[in-house]
Amino acid sequence: MRFKLAFLLTFIVSFCFAQLPKGFVYVKDVIPNIQVELRYCTDYNFVGEVIDGYKENKAILTIQAANSLKKAQTELNKQNLSIKIYDSYRPQRAVNHFVRWAKQVNDTLMKADFYPNVKKKNLFKAGYIASKSRHSSGSTLDITIVNMKTGEELDMGSPYDFFGSESWIKNSNLNREQRKNRSLLQKVMKNSGFRNYAQEWWHFTLRGEPFRNQYFDFVVE
Repeated sequence: MRFKLAFLLTFIVSFCFAQLPKGFVYVKDVIPNIQVELRYCTDYNFVGEVIDGYKENKAILTIQAANSLKKAQTELNKQNLSIKIYDSYRPQRAVNHFVRWAKQVNDTLMKADFYPNVKKKNLFKAGYIASKSRHSSGSTLDITIVNMKTGEELDMGSPYDFFGSESWIKNSNLNREQRKNRSLLQKVMKNSGFRNYAQEWWHFTLRGEPFRNQYFDFVVE
């Protein structure tokens, strides 16, 4: 009887406190003072609703990506700045949600905020939506920089997840402060082992990522 009770308690504890897949960590466990605002846990995103697979505001990355990100955070902390994570590991079911949404061309609830100058029917062709995402491999993340004293985000010249040339790294239509802020973000991430994506100033992937072309689907919780 005692053995059965102990086994049952072990099962309940394991179920309630499920472990991440081997090779993954919660970013806060590695970088306690990093800021996290997973937009897909909310309805303020280009879809306009909470995205499948996002249950809690917890950033998850591979161990290697989290350790490299810690280098960037340490460097920024010297300037009273911090990284804010908008997205990190992304379940495949979330990507599937994006694909379904993109095919519903009449659903343009968030167009004014996120893609005012792009026709929704062209999102696939333009590369804004795809059936696979590097995020699902666990070493890609979307970030910005915030002032640790004020909590305000630095002005990057366009909002996160804005579909358009305004978000391209080489966008020339920026003021001096915006160029400075983008340059700082790109430099600190490059020096910490990440490579950027030319059309999104916020998007970075770890060089030599451990699970390249593997697409996970465990829930963010």
